Amino acid sequence: MPRVDFPPLIQRLVQQLRRMPGIGPRSAERIALWMVRRKDARAEEIAGAISNTVARIRSCARCGFFSEGEICAICADPERDSRRLCVVEEPTDILSLERSGVFRGLYHSLGGRLSPLDHIGPEDLRIESLVHRVKVERPEELIFALSLDVEGEATLSYIAELIKSEAVHITRIAQGLPVGSGVGSADELTLARAFAGRIGLDQ
Repeated sequence: MPRVDFPPLIQRLVQQLRRMPGIGPRSAERIALWMVRRKDARAEEIAGAISNTVARIRSCARCGFFSEGEICAICADPERDSRRLCVVEEPTDILSLERSGVFRGLYHSLGGRLSPLDHIGPEDLRIESLVHRVKVERPEELIFALSLDVEGEATLSYIAELIKSEAVHITRIAQGLPVGSGVGSADELTLARAFAGRIGLDQ
C-alpha cells in the first residue's frame, strides 16, 4: 500500500523552506501547514516581503553593510566620527557593534577573513577597497574587530602590511573577547570592554 504524503504543492513548499538555515524537516512542515491552514497567515504578504527584500537590499558601496541605496544609513550620517574606521569580518558584526552603542565611527566589512584551507584569498575579500579608503579618507585610527584566532590574526597582519606606509594608528580590540570568538557572539558589556582595552599595533 503506497505511503500517503502531503499534496505535491505542500511538499514543494516544505522543500523550499528546508533550504533556509536552521529550518529542519519538522520546522519546515509546521511553517508550511501554518501558511496553508491559517487564513490570517497572509502568505502573499510574506512572499512579497521576501521577494522585495531580496530584490532591493544590496551591499553598501562604501562599507559593505546592508542598504537599500548605494550608501547605507551609517555612511550617510554626518554625525559619525570619520576619524575612526572599524574593520569587521561580516556585515552582521556591524549590527552587533551598533546595538552595543560602543562605537560611533565608520565601518568596513571585509566579507570574511583569509582562510587558505577554504580557498579564501585577498581577492575574495574587500581588502583592496579598504586600502583605498585609508588612502583617500585618511582616518586617524583603524580599529580591527576580527576573530581572535589564527585566520583573524593572519588577516590583520596582511592588511597592516599593506597600509604600513600610511599615517594611521592601527589598533585591535582584545580585552574581553575569548580566543576564537568573534564580534557577533559577544554581549554588549564584553564589546564595551574590548573596545576600551584595544591595543595599538603600530608602536
